[in-house]
Amino acid sequence: MASYDTTFSPAAAAEEPLKRSAPPPEYKGDCSPVVDVALRVLLFLTALVSIIVMVTSNQTKLIPLAPGLAIRLPAKFEHSPAFIYFVVALSVACLYSIITAVLSLLSAMKPSGCSAKMQFHFVMFDALLLGIVAAATGAAGGVAYIGFKGNSHTGWSKICNTYDSFCFHVAASILLSLISSITLLLLVWLSIYVLYKKTTRR
Repeated sequence: MASYDTTFSPAAAAEEPLKRSAPPPEYKGDCSPVVDVALRVLLFLTALVSIIVMVTSNQTKLIPLAPGLAIRLPAKFEHSPAFIYFVVALSVACLYSIITAVLSLLSAMKPSGCSAKMQFHFVMFDALLLGIVAAATGAAGGVAYIGFKGNSHTGWSKICNTYDSFCFHVAASILLSLISSITLLLLVWLSIYVLYKKTTRR
């Protein structure tokens, strides 16, 4: 009759439950650090250049008042509260992009990657700044449109036919600010996507 080895191994018996009860591996997402940092650097560059273009948009022209009589009138961004708000909002965006780019880079260097708490803070503040920059872009764009087209109903005359360089600077600055707004929107989407991956894989 064949004999069976019924030797009981305590080590093997203890090992089996450990293997079965091992928890699933924790998801350690990298929170797309390269894309996140690159977008924040792009935000900094577009906001900074937009500020520089706007504050250097000063132009002075001789405006004729009567035959043989003309006065020098400057056009400056300080003459419009919307342009002042525009510069302040983009200055905040510049500072914010530097701080968050450093935080994102430091978080990505950790072994566990970017935490869900940090990602949530990014979503919240990116969305807040998106609203500020988008509002400033819209306000500046409205004033710039009046300067370009005028408004016959209110009697506001267009000025871009006279202050061409000033209007060109303003238009370029608003375009760069629009890119900053799109960049912030992409950052919000990226953070939401990373948070979604973290929550669904736990």
